[in-house]
Amino acid sequence: MDTPSAPWHASPRRDAAPYSDAQTGEVRIPLTLFSVDERIRDVDLVLSRTEGETFFEQLRPALTASIESAVRRPEVVK
Repeated sequence: MDTPSAPWHASPRRDAAPYSDAQTGEVRIPLTLFSVDERIRDVDLVLSRTEGETFFEQLRPALTASIESAVRRPEVVK
């Protein structure tokens, strides 16, 4: 496969939810890779249970910050 001229990015697949393997503890997150808006392929991000927990803990502050900034109302200026 050729290297894309534009950087790739990934988005969660809308048709598939993340799932885990009870035996191994692996977490699989179905993703679609894009180059700009062109779909390249579907892949799974595979994380060990420990990696999944770490990723979740790192993601939580970013999600909380974005929710708080969306809810925050402008101050009344007197």
